[in-house]
Amino acid sequence: MADNDQIRLEIAFEGGQIIGGTVTPAVSKAFQEAMAGIGPVFELESLEGNFLVALGKVVYVKRSSRETQIGFGSTA
Repeated sequence: MADNDQIRLEIAFEGGQIIGGTVTPAVSKAFQEAMAGIGPVFELESLEGNFLVALGKVVYVKRSSRETQIGFGSTA
């Protein structure tokens, strides 16, 4: 994956709230490492803005590539 690729993260919390953001691979990796650690809060820097994430309240994280395209495309 190139450094300029973007990753979409959707983070679900206890109670059903979900936030999403577009991040770099480096931020995605740092967030994954923070989830495995013992820190209480992670500052997630995304294209949409910065989020302070209470790691102990996270239920799941969905990670996907931003390269998906909707619509008609050329097969040539």
